[in-house]
Amino acid sequence: MTTLKVISAGAVKRGVARVAAAFEQDAGVKVVIEFVPVPEVRRRIGGGEAADVVVATPAALDEMAAQNKINASSRGFLGRSRVGIVIHADAPLPVVTDVESFKKLLLDASHVVRNEASSGIYVEKLLEKLGLVEVLRPKLIITKTGSAIMQAVADHPLGAVGLAQISELMVMIDKGCRVKLAAPLPDEIQNITRYEAAATPGAPAAAAALAQRLASAEAKTIFAETGIS
Repeated sequence: MTTLKVISAGAVKRGVARVAAAFEQDAGVKVVIEFVPVPEVRRRIGGGEAADVVVATPAALDEMAAQNKINASSRGFLGRSRVGIVIHADAPLPVVTDVESFKKLLLDASHVVRNEASSGIYVEKLLEKLGLVEVLRPKLIITKTGSAIMQAVADHPLGAVGLAQISELMVMIDKGCRVKLAAPLPDEIQNITRYEAAATPGAPAAAAALAQRLASAEAKTIFAETGIS
């Protein structure tokens, strides 16, 4: 039986896993998936690690295409993810409708949590833009992954605020993590991240078929159910 190795961004985990499971049944192949932050996808593929399908942001795939690490003709669009404000499951819902109310929430928080992935890099730049870096530094927690953001918020119930991909938040809620979505980032500072899939040169023919399935209309319905639209 053919085995396909997929290295995928973690923000699209639920959708990719569901589509891949259906593809396994239909195509009679085995799909093994590793979910890691996009910078890690870049590092591993750029460093020569073998994979049959890669799921990442367009910028990352552009970089891989320039290095002949992916088959550009196999690229397909999966969907978009948005950043949300994460609080403990037992915390009262704050009212966050604009930039000023968002800033107040962070200033009042006991801890502010971001990660080192694409969304975390955006949050870092956003805090700089809003002039909050220095004042928040003593209570800033930086995690490696999105799931670790949720765990950190769950571990600091008295006022911790996390900033994470909404799709990753939904995964952790499904796993029983004691967190919830307070609100998406206000529209004027929202970050929308696109995700695409592509097969790699020399991969089995089934790899391109999987990339195509991940970008299909059927898959988009699945991704929408997981917070990717």
